[in-house]
Amino acid sequence: MSERKTFAPPAIQEFAPKLAEVTDLVLFGDIWERPGLSPRDRSLVTVTALAALYRTDQLGFHLGKALENGVTKDELVEALTHLAFYAGWPNAMTAMTQLKEIIEKADQAG
Repeated sequence: MSERKTFAPPAIQEFAPKLAEVTDLVLFGDIWERPGLSPRDRSLVTVTALAALYRTDQLGFHLGKALENGVTKDELVEALTHLAFYAGWPNAMTAMTQLKEIIEKADQAG
């Protein structure tokens, strides 16, 4: 049997194994794999929802995932700028700051 890919942080896997299991199997194993949207589009929707709702704990992971899924830095900057007028300036500024840090770390890593 192949080992499943895990997305839940190790601390959550240990502390709340059922939450980790449904995160891996249902959220990322089913919902993210549905054919109706590409992973790129799902990432863009997820990032904007997390930024709008000020869910900063999960936002960093999903900003990185969006870049992996083909959303460009410029597209994320534009989406977050646009979002400022609908979800609030502080939400957009916080999300932009996180994106900037992620981009800078990626640039430093090569």
